[in-house]
Amino acid sequence: MTAVQSETGVLAGDDRILIDGELQHSSSGRFFDVENPALGEVAGRCTDGTPDDVDRAVRAARRAFEQTNWKRDVEFRHHCLMQLHEALKEEQERLRRIVVTETGTPLLGTHGIQIAHPVEESAHWAEFGRTFEYLRDIGTDTAMGATSRRILQYDPIGVVAAITPWNTPLYLNIAESVPPLMAGNAVVLKPAQLTPWMGTELGRIVAEKTDIPPGIFNVVVGESNEVGGALAAHPDVDMVTFTGSTAVGRSILAAGASTVKKVMLELGGKSSLIALDDADLMAVLPVAAGTACFNSGQSCTLASRILLPRSRYEEGIAILKGAMEMMPYGDPWDMKNIQGAQISRTQQQKVLALIQDGIDSGARLVTGGKAPDGLPGYFTQPTVLADVDPRSRIGQEEIFGPVLTVTPYDTEEEAIAISNDTIYGLSGEVASADEDRALAVALQMRAGTMVVNGGSYFGLRTPLGGYKQSGLGRRNGHWGFEEYLEIKAIGLPVRDGDNGPRVVD
Repeated sequence: MTAVQSETGVLAGDDRILIDGELQHSSSGRFFDVENPALGEVAGRCTDGTPDDVDRAVRAARRAFEQTNWKRDVEFRHHCLMQLHEALKEEQERLRRIVVTETGTPLLGTHGIQIAHPVEESAHWAEFGRTFEYLRDIGTDTAMGATSRRILQYDPIGVVAAITPWNTPLYLNIAESVPPLMAGNAVVLKPAQLTPWMGTELGRIVAEKTDIPPGIFNVVVGESNEVGGALAAHPDVDMVTFTGSTAVGRSILAAGASTVKKVMLELGGKSSLIALDDADLMAVLPVAAGTACFNSGQSCTLASRILLPRSRYEEGIAILKGAMEMMPYGDPWDMKNIQGAQISRTQQQKVLALIQDGIDSGARLVTGGKAPDGLPGYFTQPTVLADVDPRSRIGQEEIFGPVLTVTPYDTEEEAIAISNDTIYGLSGEVASADEDRALAVALQMRAGTMVVNGGSYFGLRTPLGGYKQSGLGRRNGHWGFEEYLEIKAIGLPVRDGDNGPRVVD
């Protein structure tokens, strides 16, 4: 644990929203405070958007979608989004300082998922959308005695509302804005109120450094949840993409029902790591501990439930205890630290309350479990709870903190059943000395993404999403890009002498 250096690198972000190409303050004239969670202090402010601002942004997006050539001009979209990519590269250092300030995430993470990865992702989608086949000839088919040629046209959906969370704000702002933009849509981005600056900075960069037409990209943020609610329910929004909790996802799904708008959701998780009886626990479990502490455990894909064979149960617990007690955490500006602060006092207290609830329900506290002494912000000690009943609250509810729960099992079938016995199905892991055996277990786990023996599923060409109440739809790959497109099927008569159309896979 290292003490926080109060002024190192701290930087506030832009306090304006973007509507119809104009950087502006809210129609209410109000502002709200933005905290630095590593210090527990106010770091700056942001304009407090309103439902009226949402309405103006959506109307601007609708007008720009209908009246500009954005939805038809692929080359222009590529040009604008490559401008965005270059501007993001130029501003990486500023963005790095702002994201550490508003999230409390360690500086180490900004060289990956927090800053570097989303900057590169912006270029990926610009190139992907440039070569995407928006018009495809899929050959002939016969129905009701007639043979016809069939053509598919991929059209943008229209106005897309992107509502994003606070744990990896720039990454998710890019992931949920740039693909729909490159697909030809207009976007209204609503960043999380706890981390507004990664959204307002993106709006500033678009307005100042790209040729994206006014209204095609808008940013509205507000301290109240009614801003996101107004966006999800707006009749001129054609699609909502949301990453966040399952509870909020349900409300967004309900809000979109009256206009039957498309809703794409990446929601919560309660993922398991099943270590089989032949697994190398010294290789597997320290990595699990590091993953649990990275970004303070604030990850929906985190494998926070460790399932160990009873024959190796205490051995595994000892390894996890040692790994968590060696975990470097504290000052987010220190590159040696893996773990920073929870995003807010509310989140920190929720994590601590869940830990206590687990202890009260019979779990054994192995290490951690408290707010550390000597740190001013919203930190939580790296924590391990053993003997966790998989049906208990802490065995079922997403914790979103640096906490691992450990449960024993007797057979592979029991481990699989425990893993699948949850409303979630976002991710999971299996470890074994026998890769085929591990894969056989992974294939039986009800989750949208799986890790076998440390292999990574994550990538811009690989679909990301969940089963059950972990979401709807997929991000990344052609599957993710096509989420933002409608498909029009066209039938044409077969011409005399036609040798048949080219079939596009």
